[in-house]
Amino acid sequence: MPRLRIALAQINTCVGDIAGNAALVTKSCRAAHEAGADLVLFPEMTTTGYPIEDLALRESFQRAAERSAQRIAADLASEGLGHLIVVLGTLGVARSGRPFNQAVVITGGEITARYNKHHLPNYGVFDERRIFAAGEDRCVVDVHGRRIGVVICEDIWADGGPVSQMDGAGIDLLTVLNGSPFEEGKGHARTELAQRRAREVGAPVAYVNLWGGQDDLVFDGHSFIVGPDGTVLASAPGFGDALLVWDLPDKADSARASSPDRSQLAEQTTDDEQVYRACVTGLRDYVLKNGFRSVLLGLSGGIDSALTAAIAADALGGTNVVGVSMPSSFSSEHSKDDAADLAKRLGADFRVQPIAAMVDGFQQDLALDGVAEENLQARIRGVILMAISNREGHLVIAPGNKSELATGYATIYDAGSIGGFAPLKDVDKSRVWELARWRNAHAEANGETPPIPVNSIEKPPSAELRPGQTDQDSLPPYEVLDEVLDAYVEHAEGRAELLARGYDETVVDTVLALVDRAEWKRRQYPPGPKVTALAFGRDRRLPITSRWRENAE
Repeated sequence: MPRLRIALAQINTCVGDIAGNAALVTKSCRAAHEAGADLVLFPEMTTTGYPIEDLALRESFQRAAERSAQRIAADLASEGLGHLIVVLGTLGVARSGRPFNQAVVITGGEITARYNKHHLPNYGVFDERRIFAAGEDRCVVDVHGRRIGVVICEDIWADGGPVSQMDGAGIDLLTVLNGSPFEEGKGHARTELAQRRAREVGAPVAYVNLWGGQDDLVFDGHSFIVGPDGTVLASAPGFGDALLVWDLPDKADSARASSPDRSQLAEQTTDDEQVYRACVTGLRDYVLKNGFRSVLLGLSGGIDSALTAAIAADALGGTNVVGVSMPSSFSSEHSKDDAADLAKRLGADFRVQPIAAMVDGFQQDLALDGVAEENLQARIRGVILMAISNREGHLVIAPGNKSELATGYATIYDAGSIGGFAPLKDVDKSRVWELARWRNAHAEANGETPPIPVNSIEKPPSAELRPGQTDQDSLPPYEVLDEVLDAYVEHAEGRAELLARGYDETVVDTVLALVDRAEWKRRQYPPGPKVTALAFGRDRRLPITSRWRENAE
C-alpha cells in the first residue's frame, strides 16, 4: 500500500473574514501539494474564524460560510489541486435551522462528506450548547485505501463519545480539528488526551490547532501527531504559521509508527516564554484585526508599563509604540529617566506631557485632597492619552495587571485602566516581574540590548500620587498577595480555608474585602489575553450588587 502523506495546516484566521480565511486555505493547500501531501487538515471553523459566538445564528453569515466552503472546493479544482483530500472546519446548518460546528471533506471540486461536532461544551471559554446542535456519531473517510476518522475538538474529551464509537471501525488515523485556546500548562493536557485516544483506537492521532488572537482569547497552535502507543511523532512550534508534514506508515510497520523523527519535533519552550508570546500574539492580533497599526500608553518608569511597552514593541515594532511620560509634582527623577530609557531601548516614539498645571487648574475650582486629589492626577493622565488617541488614531492600551484588577488597586478611568486592550490583564504582579526578567535574559542570550531597564524591575512599585508612596502602603507584599489571590480567585477557597493554610488573618480579611468590592471595576476593564485557567471577564463573574462577605463562620 503506498504511503499517505498528511499535512497539518496551522493557520491564523479572523472571525468574519470569510474571503481572507478562504485565501489562507488555498495558500496552504498549494504548499501542501508542493510538499507531496495527499491529505490536508485545517483547524476548527476555518472558513468563519473562531469563536463566532452569536454570529452562528445569523442566516446571512450561515449562507456566506456555506458559499465559502463550496468556493474553496471549486477554486482548488481550478488550480489543479482537486486531487487533494482537504478536511476543514466550517459552519453548517441543520434542516431545523440550528447551526452546526462542522467539518467538511473536499476533493475533486466537491464537498464529499460532512461531520457535525458531537460533544458540545457548556463551560469556561465556550458556551456552545445554547447555539450549536448535536451532530453525527462518527465520520470515517476513505483516503487512498486508508480509513481516516474525523472529529472536532472536544469530541475527544468525553469517554464513550464519538471516538469510542469509532472503536471497531478499523481506522488508520484519527484526525482532530481544533480551536483550543492557550492556557499556561494546557499543552500537556492536550497531548495526554490525544495519547489516550490513540491507544483507544489503536491508530495515530493528528491534532491540528488554530493559532492567533481573537478578542480576549489566544490560540497557540502547537499542532502535533502521536503514534498508536502515545509517542509524540511530530509537532509544530507555537504562535506562528506552520505546515506539519508527516507520512502515515503502514500498520505493519510498527517500528515507524512509534519512532519520532527528531527533525519533526518542535523545540520545547519554557512557561515564561509561552505566556509572553501569548500576550504578544493577543495584542498584535487585537490591534491589527481591528484596523489599528499603532498603540499608545503612559510610561511611568514602573515595571507594568515597561513590560507592556516591551510586549507592544515585540508585537508591532517599536516605531509603532507611542509612550507618554506624564510627570506630576510628585514624580521622581528616576521614574522620568527610566521611562525615557525604556523608550530609547524599544525605539518608541517618546513624549513628555507634564500634568502639574492641569492639576492646578482643576484644584482651583475643586480643592480636592486625600484620595480624591490622587485620583484626579491619575484621571488627568487618562484624559491626555485618550485625547492623543483621538487626534492621532493610536489604540490606547492599559498596563494594569491581574493583581491590581483583583484588588481594585487601580483608579478607574486612569492611564492604567482605560483603552482598548490590556496585555497584562491575566498576569499577576509576581509574574510581571518574572516575564520582564525572562524577556531581558532572552535578549541577552541573542546578543541584543535588554528592552527593560533594570531599575524598572528592581525598584519598589509606586503610583507616585503622593510623597514617598509605594504599593505596599495599601497592599500586602505581592508575593503574599498573589498567593492569597490565587487561592481565593483561581481556586474559590473561602476565608476558613485560607486561614487553615496559615495565612495571616489581617491579610486574608484585607485581601478578600478588596476583591469583593472591586467587581464593578473589573466589569469596566478593557479586554486582555487569557493566559490562565481563570481570567476575569471570561471565566469568573460575580454579582456587582451583593452583600455576601467572607466573614468568620
